[in-house]
Amino acid sequence: MTRPPTAAQRRVIDAADPVTGRLRGTEAQLAALVKRGLAFRHPRPPHDHFLTPEGHRVRQGVTQVPEPAAEAPATAGVFAARLGGEEAAAQAGPARRREVHSAWQGLLELRRMTNPDGAVDRPCGWERTHLVQAAALALEAAGHHPAGRDDGGYRVRETPQPEAVAVHEPDGAALRTCAATLEGAGWQVSEHREPRTGTRYLLASPRRA
Repeated sequence: MTRPPTAAQRRVIDAADPVTGRLRGTEAQLAALVKRGLAFRHPRPPHDHFLTPEGHRVRQGVTQVPEPAAEAPATAGVFAARLGGEEAAAQAGPARRREVHSAWQGLLELRRMTNPDGAVDRPCGWERTHLVQAAALALEAAGHHPAGRDDGGYRVRETPQPEAVAVHEPDGAALRTCAATLEGAGWQVSEHREPRTGTRYLLASPRRA
């Protein structure tokens, strides 16, 4: 079930710093935004509050957001990037591109605010716990085409290996471009072949340093 932010919450979101996403409001207002996954409290003093990627999306004009699960962490409100293979994956238009861009900018800000050294060139803690979604967002934000139900394009999938995702793309040149995109987004990437079919795929892991 979804519902838009309240009028008071919307005013706080709209007043956020346009670059950093830093928020001003009462403790109750900020706590409510954190609970909904629209903001997070910075772990270091002075413990300011900032918009999450989902909060940035709301600020850009998306007024309906999902209710976070009760056990979800405060930073779990995040844009749902296309993993490949979804029914509507091929139907991307200007509105979708704006949402993807906003989500990617929000994720870069999350990196800046949560990586100990403020680095934006490598994944943050949230990405390490949401590997498939994070890798897919990096690819979609760079303009790669997610696979539809039956057509070509990238597909990001979980693997049995810790901190690694598999990226499949039937076109060899496009697969190499996906590798370059992920490396530029702070991932370590290696190319492999399926033992039985010989099909090439990528293994990607978030870089730590």
